[in-house]
Amino acid sequence: MAEPTVEDLLRELAPQVLGVLARRFGDFATAEDAVQEALLTASRQWPVDGLPAHPRGWLTQVAYRRMIELVRAETARRDREDRAARRSGDDRRTAPAADEPFTGDRDDTLVLLFLCGHPSLTTPSAIALTLRAVGGLSTAEIARAFLVPEATMAQRISRAKQRIRDSGLPFRLPEPADRQARLAAVLHVLYLIFTEGHTASLGDDLRRVDLSDEAIRLAREMHRLLPGDSEVAGLLALMLLTDARAAARSGPSGELIPLAEQDRSRWDAAAIAEGTALVTDAMTRGPVGPYQLQAAVAALHDEAPTAAATDWPQILALYAVLERLTGSPVVALNRAVASAMVHGPTAGLDALAGLADDPRLAGSHRLDAARAHLHEMAGDHDAAATHYRAAAARTTSRPEQEYLLTRAARLATSPSG
Repeated sequence: MAEPTVEDLLRELAPQVLGVLARRFGDFATAEDAVQEALLTASRQWPVDGLPAHPRGWLTQVAYRRMIELVRAETARRDREDRAARRSGDDRRTAPAADEPFTGDRDDTLVLLFLCGHPSLTTPSAIALTLRAVGGLSTAEIARAFLVPEATMAQRISRAKQRIRDSGLPFRLPEPADRQARLAAVLHVLYLIFTEGHTASLGDDLRRVDLSDEAIRLAREMHRLLPGDSEVAGLLALMLLTDARAAARSGPSGELIPLAEQDRSRWDAAAIAEGTALVTDAMTRGPVGPYQLQAAVAALHDEAPTAAATDWPQILALYAVLERLTGSPVVALNRAVASAMVHGPTAGLDALAGLADDPRLAGSHRLDAARAHLHEMAGDHDAAATHYRAAAARTTSRPEQEYLLTRAARLATSPSG
């Protein structure tokens, strides 16, 4: 196994140091700025001078000193008194002496995840703030991942930090009554980060590996911190089982290869085994939730030696449960495709007909892509080509667009069955 790089180490340490400062000073936004400056200093010094004996302690002390400078400068601002007045006595923080002994051994990563995934934030803001504060990515890296200007991403992160500051949220885990709802929001943010990494919604690349890898790392951290939560385990399992197929999803030129045509020998057997074990254990322990069900579907795909050997009846049954649980139109669409694999394409097309007027699918290429696939299964190549082209016109992913247009062109030159 390759030795972790300085970048890997800094990414791992960033949320731990941020948690120490945010808890000590009660000011998340300023703490995040201090940590980013400390990370920048470390990224310049460590490759030249070598790693310090205690990297986390070194980073904490540098960030701590910078935090004191920032907090002292902030005392000149008029709104500091207002913010301090809104805090409870236990949560009020002032700048300590620069030479005051300071250690930070507690890991507050879970508190950070709950804070960054707070439901009051918009989804794009929660994703950006999670990647910055917990993932340790720079603003420039996040901007590149989502194909927006760095200034735009900086504004998005700044607004998110301001919203947290204005909310007066204390730096601690939510109360038990609120924790499950907040956890669902955190898991949703991690799921969206992984989904964007697995299939980029914009641009020339099929995947954004930095995002999918980061989502898996954060999901592992969540599982370490909450080992008894079955949905946390389910989300990690889903990511591992899906990412296991990544190497086989594209060809030499980056072209998309659909699941049924992938070389399964290129799938990651270790990730499949780990994901399968996780979801199997989770489904026997706690209440079964959406991530566990999706992971179970992914496991059935991954365990099939060939596409033809896929256990579609079991997948159809899982999607039926998942649809009742979530009411998601995307799940209904996937269930329709599974129905076609079990009962024939006509049954699948009938199920898709009921989704045509669902506003949640308006503008999405998914419905046309599914229709095209099922018309192709039925031998109606003209209809399939029409829907492939319609789907291509709606997707913003170039690899998906090229795949759909190639499929349409191929069918246009072959007679319908």
